[in-house]
Amino acid sequence: MDVMAVGILLVIGVALVGYSVFPHQPKTRDAVKRRLEGGRSVDNVAEISERARANATQGLVKRAAPVLSRLVMPTSDEALSQLRLKLASAGYRRRQAQTVFLASKTLLSVVLLISAVVVGASLGYGWQKTALVALFGGGVGFMVPNLWLGLVAKARQDKVRRGLPDVLDLMVVSVESGLALDATIKRVGDEMVRVHPELSEEFRIATAESQMGIPRGEALEHLSQRAGVEELRNLTSVITQAERFGTSIAKALRNQSDALRTKRRQQAEERAQKTAVKLMIPLVLFIFPAMGVVLAGPAIINLIGAFGDR
Repeated sequence: MDVMAVGILLVIGVALVGYSVFPHQPKTRDAVKRRLEGGRSVDNVAEISERARANATQGLVKRAAPVLSRLVMPTSDEALSQLRLKLASAGYRRRQAQTVFLASKTLLSVVLLISAVVVGASLGYGWQKTALVALFGGGVGFMVPNLWLGLVAKARQDKVRRGLPDVLDLMVVSVESGLALDATIKRVGDEMVRVHPELSEEFRIATAESQMGIPRGEALEHLSQRAGVEELRNLTSVITQAERFGTSIAKALRNQSDALRTKRRQQAEERAQKTAVKLMIPLVLFIFPAMGVVLAGPAIINLIGAFGDR
């Protein structure tokens, strides 16, 4: 009972802390309403309330995230750089993204560890089993953000990979129409916002870097590193070699586009060939037993009835 009471108090405490973070509803904020009565509408009151709620949440995150992130901060610069690159591949490039991610690992580990201790004690486990369950919960909480980040990065890389042939086609048209390569990259970033926003964002960042004085080859290299897609690395190499040896960039881009489409078609054919093998497991486990029951069931019942009469 004492353990259950502690668990209930813990839940109530967390709920009260969460309630204190968010401002009250506009109906209860009489001071704000009195200030806004002189000519502002209810929509402005709701907008200010949303801003206050967002500012309160951001303030709490800014205060708590650095403290929580220090516990799991990578010790080496290489690991820290890999984490930043992984976050960039997932589309998170702000300064506080790394701090928030590390803080989420610490917070989730602590929450699951405490929850595991409370559950283990309430179920009557010994201290050894409770400690094992707590360690398991803490480990799961520590690994879940990494798994989530990997899935988000992979999904974004797939979107970049699917949109790359269309982007290359637009680059070919732009280069053949007389635009320079820098103007082509800028045009692609502006035109592909709605169709392929991930690639558009990457190309616009590369354009901004070029405008700040970074060489175009280095900006394209940064683009391929941020995206984490092998096809973009190949595209960067093709453009660099075409400029170095003086060959036609439009022809190189067209060949690269054809190669990407061929590779996509081969991957689709490979997946189609794997379908028959993957269907064997559900066929053997679920469909064949059901068919056996339907086909052989009446005969077995008749046999049992015939031998049972004897």
